[in-house]
Amino acid sequence: METLGHLMDGFGVALSWFNFLMVIVGVTLGLFIGAMPGLGSVNGVAILLPMIVQVPATSGIIFLGAIYYGAMYGGAISSIMLGIPGASTAVATTFDGRPMARKGLADQALVAAASASFVGGTISVVLFTMFAPPLAAVALKFGPPEEFALMLLAFATFIGLGGDDIPKTFFSIAIGLVLSAVGLDIVSGEPRLTFFDISGFLHGVNFLVLAIGIYGIGEILWTLETSGGKVEMSQATVSVKRILASLKKLIGSIWTMLMGSFLGFFVGILPAAGATPGSLMAYGLAKSLDKNPETFGEGNIKGVAAPEAANNAASTGSMLPMLTLGIPGSPTTAILLGGMVIWGLEPGPRLFETEPQFVWGLIASLYIANFFSLVVNIAFIPAFISVLKTPFTILAPIIFILCVVGGYAPTQDMHDVWLMFLFGVVGYLMRKLDYPMAPAVLAIVLGPLAETSMRQSLLMSSGSPAIFFNRPIAAAITVIAIILLALPLIKFFKNKRTS
Repeated sequence: METLGHLMDGFGVALSWFNFLMVIVGVTLGLFIGAMPGLGSVNGVAILLPMIVQVPATSGIIFLGAIYYGAMYGGAISSIMLGIPGASTAVATTFDGRPMARKGLADQALVAAASASFVGGTISVVLFTMFAPPLAAVALKFGPPEEFALMLLAFATFIGLGGDDIPKTFFSIAIGLVLSAVGLDIVSGEPRLTFFDISGFLHGVNFLVLAIGIYGIGEILWTLETSGGKVEMSQATVSVKRILASLKKLIGSIWTMLMGSFLGFFVGILPAAGATPGSLMAYGLAKSLDKNPETFGEGNIKGVAAPEAANNAASTGSMLPMLTLGIPGSPTTAILLGGMVIWGLEPGPRLFETEPQFVWGLIASLYIANFFSLVVNIAFIPAFISVLKTPFTILAPIIFILCVVGGYAPTQDMHDVWLMFLFGVVGYLMRKLDYPMAPAVLAIVLGPLAETSMRQSLLMSSGSPAIFFNRPIAAAITVIAIILLALPLIKFFKNKRTS
C-alpha cells in the first residue's frame, strides 16, 4: 500500500500541466527521432539534454525519459517501412517486419509493433514499480561469469535463425564474431584486425553501419535485381477495420509478447546490457519455441511482436540500475545519469528516500509516456503507409540518402560510409547464396559483450573455465546453453547418417 501511495503522489507530479506537456512533446519528438536511421534515442537525448538544463530536474528527466520511450516505439517504423533499422534496438524487427510490408501487411506490422511495445512497456513499468529494490539486488549478483553465460545462451537460442542449414548458420555467426573483434584489444589496448593499419578500423565496426549496409543498401541491390528494373509499388492500405482486425490477430501472439516483455526487462536491468541484446534474444527465443519456426523471416507477426515487446521492456529495465545503484543499464541511461548529476541529484539507494517526488514523478510519467506513445504511433500509421505507395524511382534515392546519413551519424567518419557500402554488397551476396544474415548481425552485437565478460571471468579465475560452472547462476545458464547448442548438432549428424 505504501508503494501505491507513492505512485499516486507521482501521478500528481507527472500530471501537472507543464510535466504533462513535456511528456507529450517528448514522446512525439522521440517517435520521429527513433524513425530516423542512425539517430536513435542515444543521439536524440544527447542533443536535447543541453537545451533543457534550465528547467526543473523532475521536468527535465521526464522530458528525456519520454523521448527515450518514443524512440523505442519509433525505431520500428523505418525497419518495417524501408527495411532500414531506425536504431540498433529495432534491427530484429526488420527480420519479419519488412517482409510483412512487402506483402502489403505494413499496417498489421506497425500495429503489432506498437501494441507489443505497449505491452512490454506496461509490464516493465509495473515490475519497476513493485520490485525496484529487490531486482536491483538481483542485478548486482550478475558478475562477468553470469553475463558470459547469458550471452552464450543468446547464441544458443539464435542458432535456430539459420533454419535447418546449421553449417551456414555457424559460418554466419563466425563472420559476425570476427567483425566484432575489429579494433583495439580490450585488455592490452593493441590494435587487432585493422587490415593493414587502416585508422578507421581502430574504433571497431559500428553495429549500425553493418545493419544499415546489409538491410538498407543490400535491400536496394536485391530489389533491383529481382525486379529486373521494374519495381511495383506496394499495395498497402489502412483503415480502422484493418487496424481492429490486426489487433484481433495479435491475440494469438500474447504469449510471445509476454515472453519478450519479461526477458527484455530482465536483460535491461543488467548493467551495460541494454535493449539491443534483449530484443535479439527475444526474437531467437520466439523462433525456437514456435511450432512453425520456418515462417520466421518470411513475415511472421510474432517476429515483430517479440523484439518490440523486449526492447521497450528493456528500456524501462535499464532505468532501474540507474536510479537504485547509480549504474547506467544502457548508453541512453548513461546520458540520463549525466543529466541527473547536472541537476544536482545523486543516484543510488538513498535517492528513493531523499528525492521521492523526483523518483515517483518519473515512474508515473513512464505510464503516461507509454500510453501516449501507443496513441501517437497508431494515429500516424496512415502517414507511414503512404511511404510504401511512393514509386521506387523516388523511394530508392531517399533510402540511399538515409542510409548514408545513418552510416555517417554514429561516428561522423566517412570510413564508415564506405564500409556500409561494402556491407551492402556482402549482404546482397549472402542473400543470393542463401546464407542467413541475421546470425551475423546478432553476433556483432553480442560479440563484444561476450568477449569482455569472458576475459574478465578468466582473469578472475586465473584462466580456469571452471568459473562458469562453480557459480550456481552461471552454471545453470551455461548448462542450458550447451544443451541448446547440442540439439541442432545432434539433429544435423542424425540426418546426415540416415541420408
